[in-house]
Amino acid sequence: MAVEIRSPRQARQVVLAAISVLAILAAIAALSAHVVVTMRDAANGIDEKRSLDAVASAVSSIKKRMAVTTRDNAIWDDAYTAMGSPDTQTWIHENWGTTSEDYPLYDGVVVLDPDGRKVSAYVKGMTFDALTAFGPNLVRQSLDAAKSPSTNARVGFFLLSGQVTMVSTLAIQPYYGKAQTPFYTLTYFKGLTPDYIAGIADDFQVKGLSIHKDRIPGQLDYPIIDTNGQPLAYLTWPKLDPGTAIYERVFPQLITLAVLFAIFVFLVIDHSRSELRRESARAAEATRDATHDHLTGLLNRAGFIHAISGAPAGSIVHLIDLDGFKAVNDAWGHAVGDKLIRMVGETLETVDDRVSAIARMGGDEFALIHPDDVDANKVGARIVHLLKQPFAIDGRTVEVGASVGFTSLPAETAPLEVVRRADVALYHAKESGRGQTAAYSAELDLERENLALAEQRLKAAIANDEIEVVFQPLTSAVSGAILGVEALARWMPPTGPVSPDIFIPLAERSGLIDQLSQKVFETAMRAVADWPHLDLSLNVSPLQLCNPNFADEMKDLLSRLAFDPRRLILEVTEGVFISKPDRARRSITALHAIGARFAMDDFGTGHASIGTLRQFGFDKVKIDRSLISGGNDAILKATIQLAAALDIPVTAEGIETDAQARFAREAGCELLQGYLIGKPMSLARLRERLEPATPAAKRA
Repeated sequence: MAVEIRSPRQARQVVLAAISVLAILAAIAALSAHVVVTMRDAANGIDEKRSLDAVASAVSSIKKRMAVTTRDNAIWDDAYTAMGSPDTQTWIHENWGTTSEDYPLYDGVVVLDPDGRKVSAYVKGMTFDALTAFGPNLVRQSLDAAKSPSTNARVGFFLLSGQVTMVSTLAIQPYYGKAQTPFYTLTYFKGLTPDYIAGIADDFQVKGLSIHKDRIPGQLDYPIIDTNGQPLAYLTWPKLDPGTAIYERVFPQLITLAVLFAIFVFLVIDHSRSELRRESARAAEATRDATHDHLTGLLNRAGFIHAISGAPAGSIVHLIDLDGFKAVNDAWGHAVGDKLIRMVGETLETVDDRVSAIARMGGDEFALIHPDDVDANKVGARIVHLLKQPFAIDGRTVEVGASVGFTSLPAETAPLEVVRRADVALYHAKESGRGQTAAYSAELDLERENLALAEQRLKAAIANDEIEVVFQPLTSAVSGAILGVEALARWMPPTGPVSPDIFIPLAERSGLIDQLSQKVFETAMRAVADWPHLDLSLNVSPLQLCNPNFADEMKDLLSRLAFDPRRLILEVTEGVFISKPDRARRSITALHAIGARFAMDDFGTGHASIGTLRQFGFDKVKIDRSLISGGNDAILKATIQLAAALDIPVTAEGIETDAQARFAREAGCELLQGYLIGKPMSLARLRERLEPATPAAKRA
């Protein structure tokens, strides 16, 4: 294929690229050849080491086996008693001599007295002159064994009639007790015959193993050392060289590979010019990918930060967060969610012709940059209005909203700081309710700092058990007897009491609500444990009820404190059943199963319906105090009758006058709660009210 060179500069690029590639390929080829040879030699070396280790293990194994056989026969009460007796020769012949005729573990046996004189010697069942055959080395080994008796035999190698022989010696000694006489010695020996060596080769997988007096060139060997530390003979075997065998087998393929490699070099040279052109295009594409969102085609966060750095001082940055986007994803799936994100991006492009940059910052968060002459509040309001309109997606009408925070771009301010300020304003807008627009101010930073400080103090208060629990009685509307108590959290720092209306939402926002509630729940359960006739009402945050671990955590707490779950009434508000009904239902069902009960709190003030009461199986309802104090008896009575029609007991809270108590009683309320009945009180004060009514107090 011809390569057209359009300019000297381009030609130089192609030549340089080709030379570089050739140099690299040559290096790769040389390295590959080196690797192949190295692998061949390494494989050969590994196999040699394996076979050497195998032969060494084999020699060690046969020595250990001979030593064990010697020990089993030398440490023997009968053998020790027989030595030096009139029947010594007969005993040796019957127990050891005849056995040597065809015993696989040894060929012969030699017994010497404590002075190294032969007592008896047999080889293959026949007597022989052992001292002449073995020479002085056997006597020396026997005397050493007799002088320093132990349970470990001395094993060495000797020449017997020109054959390498393994010899094992041990003092003959009693199995029990101490020897009273000098030691005789027992020696077993086994010739390393070709058949014996062949058995070792099979056992340890060493092909061609044999024994020779001298080393054989070109073969591997292992020395057999005599008692003087000198090589007596050599175990030899041929090298297998598996690496060389593999190398010879794949050599034709290596030649083929080299040819293909050469062809590849030519193709690389031809490809160099077009690759340079494609690389330039890819670089441009990568730059765009690094600064743009792939779903919408808008700038991404990195691209927007870069846009801020180039924007003139005074520009306005709007940060937008969609309200309700997660619900769309949960309800219709991510495919619809992705289409909605694209449509939101397209909508934001119509906000104002003077927008200099639009970005998707991530998730459902967007950002705009405007020149300094726009009315930032009007732009924010327009964004909220546009995104509040329904979107038609795949035949569905999808509705979301938006919250907007904005800030101006001061001179010489880092882009990340500008984004942070817009984010602070956005957070304030979302805290103010959906569909709001907020401008950044230094006061917002101060508010966030104060909020963070309050969160730290609350966290410390929970950790240090500074949250107190008080109890407000619930009495029978008929008898006035205290049938239950509601546990309420109180925070009383040295700086003054903090209202639950402040620190409970703070705990929810900061993720401390689970820790706070668990402390309150445990304290309350321990406090009322002595009054098993009392029900205990606990307020459950919507966040807790929707926590998938809430039911299990409550079960663990009840089990740990041995608290009867049938005494437990968990009060929840209706909001959770509107936002996350399925999660709430799972928790309620799980705790209903163990006997816990649930009460709908603040009933009559929201959107809770008969369907809600039935669907979630509420055991009680609590009429909100606003209905009690509002003076509209007709509404109050209708609300109570609604619950009564569903056979759900009603508790009236906020009872402050006798007239309210009388009306609630006559309207059908089962329990009463309020300042008339009793203000929230300490455990000590509750005990004072309860003890006169307990059976123990009556007996006293």
